[in-house]
Amino acid sequence: MFATLIVSWIVYTVLRNVVRTTVRTAFISATTVVILHAGLGISPQDIWHQIIQLLQAFSQVLRVR
Repeated sequence: MFATLIVSWIVYTVLRNVVRTTVRTAFISATTVVILHAGLGISPQDIWHQIIQLLQAFSQVLRVR
């Protein structure tokens, strides 16, 4: 019974930390997108397009090696 409580507490703590980190990351990402869109007129599609281009360039660099 005592071991079950310890394992349950460990699982709860890990899940709480994961959820807290996920929510914090989502909030920061959403805030960044809103600020870029409102302040500079950069749309989420523009951001996504740049991310795709960056990943393609990165994959080409890896293929060259």
